[in-house]
Amino acid sequence: MADLVDLFQKIGLSKEKAEQTTKNKKLSPTLELVIREAGVSDATDKTTGALLYTLASTSTPKTAAHLGYIARAIGSGRLGSNDQVSAAIKFADSVTGTIDDAVFDNSCGVGVVVTAEEIEASVRKLLKSRAAELEEKRYTALGALLGALRTDLRWANSLAVKEELDKQILALLGPKDERDNPKAKKQEKEAKPVVAKEEDAATGSAKIEELARSTKFIFEGELSRLHKPGENPQINPELMKEHLKRTGGKVVTRFPPEPNGFLHIGHAKAININFGYAAAYGGITNLRYDDTNPEAEEEQYFTSILDTVKWLGYEPSAITYSSDHFQRLYDLAVDLIRRDKAYVCHCTGEQIHADRGGEAKGPRRACVHRNRPIEESLTEFVKMKEGRYKEGEAILRMKMDLDNPNPQFWDLVAYRVLFTPHHRTADQWCIYPTYDYTHCLCDSFEDITHSMCTVEFQLSRESYYWLVDALELYKPVQWEYGRLSIANTVLSKRKLNKLVTDGHVSGWDDPRLYTLSGIRRRGFTPEAINAFVRDIGVTTSNTVMRVERLEKYIRDHLNDVAPRLMMLLEPIKVTLTNLDESYLEEFVVANKPRDDSMGTHKVPFTRTLYIDSSDFREQDEPNFYRLALGKTVGLLNVPHPITATSIVRDPATGNITEILAKYENLPDSPTRAKTYIQWVGDSPRHRSPVRVEARLYGNLFIHENPSDNPGGWLADLNPESLVVVKGAMAEVGIRERAVEDKFQAVRVGYFCVDRDSDV
Repeated sequence: MADLVDLFQKIGLSKEKAEQTTKNKKLSPTLELVIREAGVSDATDKTTGALLYTLASTSTPKTAAHLGYIARAIGSGRLGSNDQVSAAIKFADSVTGTIDDAVFDNSCGVGVVVTAEEIEASVRKLLKSRAAELEEKRYTALGALLGALRTDLRWANSLAVKEELDKQILALLGPKDERDNPKAKKQEKEAKPVVAKEEDAATGSAKIEELARSTKFIFEGELSRLHKPGENPQINPELMKEHLKRTGGKVVTRFPPEPNGFLHIGHAKAININFGYAAAYGGITNLRYDDTNPEAEEEQYFTSILDTVKWLGYEPSAITYSSDHFQRLYDLAVDLIRRDKAYVCHCTGEQIHADRGGEAKGPRRACVHRNRPIEESLTEFVKMKEGRYKEGEAILRMKMDLDNPNPQFWDLVAYRVLFTPHHRTADQWCIYPTYDYTHCLCDSFEDITHSMCTVEFQLSRESYYWLVDALELYKPVQWEYGRLSIANTVLSKRKLNKLVTDGHVSGWDDPRLYTLSGIRRRGFTPEAINAFVRDIGVTTSNTVMRVERLEKYIRDHLNDVAPRLMMLLEPIKVTLTNLDESYLEEFVVANKPRDDSMGTHKVPFTRTLYIDSSDFREQDEPNFYRLALGKTVGLLNVPHPITATSIVRDPATGNITEILAKYENLPDSPTRAKTYIQWVGDSPRHRSPVRVEARLYGNLFIHENPSDNPGGWLADLNPESLVVVKGAMAEVGIRERAVEDKFQAVRVGYFCVDRDSDV
């Protein structure tokens, strides 16, 4: 083990990554082989090491016979890019016998040099041929154009191509303007326009909305190396011909959630990858409900999933269900049995575990039912379908390869007995297909070209291919990417369900959860979420992001799109003693300072008003710049400041209940103040102040990884994750806000009008 760790570190893996890799029973021996075949004896350069790792982690079973050849080509420098390694794997998959060096070099771009002049000419030619599209779509066409150049300039440096395309588009269109931001609306302004500082031009809403549409993560990262439709080999070439006839060569992806809970922030990454990748290549994306487990599925989950996908800004090309195919899946299971590739098993879960090597990971042995006659398994499977077995008494297993080190080949379960009515098929079925059986077949039925999933399914790729090949069906390509997680929370549906059912949170959409419905209630915008997941990119490594990084995207967006209102969490009364009881002025307040497009609203200013108690101190201090006895402070949007003169106390408690102050509106009074604070006027005519309940949310868990708590993850719950302020006050502008509207409470923070609000 120590020798392998040292070997893996020679290609640039960290010690931790190397140790993890040695525990991967599939990757470890493959990586060892390619390193040794490449002739690595001492530490190699970072590029070569990365290419060897890519070869080991992305090769297919068909590549195995030629792994050494490709590894030597990397070690000698013949292959020098990920695109070339990907092409080499595809080439090796299609070759039987000895590889012809010349044919290999031609197929993999060995020795091909694409000059800067050739890149410039190809870009110019493309832009000329698609001038009408560029004029109509402007910068939003960038992704599709870059995708087209990938075909014409396959072996060119991708960064050089991108830079040349950017340069020529800039020369043709000029800098980006409001036409490249669909949500921006130019309005005629009578007042002198405010000129933004140059350094602020790339921040805030414009940047967030640009990132939310960016295709950089598709054309410059791991996704840029995926195959094109038609390039994935089939067990029978006719399958690809028929597939291309049905799809017209389009990219077809799918987002396939199981409807057993609400979608969370990790799903936002999956949604952006699947919908974004297809859209970048002019393809389509289906929303498929993987509804094969009626015990865990509820109508609220189906509804929430579709609502969330649309809220993020995506419209599925089709909405499908795995249950649409129950009859076809059953018929194919019968076919699988007839091919002697499946059998009915009556073993218990404990016996199956023992046959697979048990806790000691000992030798594996075949189930006693594995070699039963085909006709016997067919008869038993019919009995399962007819409900003649209880739950757990019979299962259908796929006859795979028990000698394969990959656990996904150890005769996976295809069907089990469940006497639970299905939400769509009622009690028509009492046997249901498993994920391992259903997923790849539904991908095949829907002509999916790119079946993208998270890395925990990497070992399932081989069993995915095995099943579609066993049934001689069209075979999509599965590709895995790293899972996205957020610190100080949990995203496991099992844990989320426990939090909900045990009453630790108010529901799946509790704003403290990082379900998409939860953070939607909290005030997060779809643009900021999409920008966040696209901007962090796509790799094959799992990622845990700090909450603060996600929140920065939210703040940047809300800073530009959210109106400003005045709100007080702990109000205290102020009486301006030099004003009449009937005194009333109405001030016009900008919804967003220096942005006329956001409009205005009016607020009443009267003899009696309220400020936040945190803005007053009876005893002044050198570093306290707000209101104190004998001290002057400004009120936001009010022309004159106020000066505190005395206080009123509650005789029973001694607490301050009122501040008496002077409105400095005389000619010889102070006109400016060092500090300005928010306030709310008391005007029954305007129904001001508006009394509100403010809910202040913090992290649901204390530790970044709740499981680090010695008492378990539930013991890590933060008792102060929700603070409810019932006596808060807001100005009358809040009445113009609807449910889900966001606003910035000046000097307090960002808020969102909740669904149970009656303001």
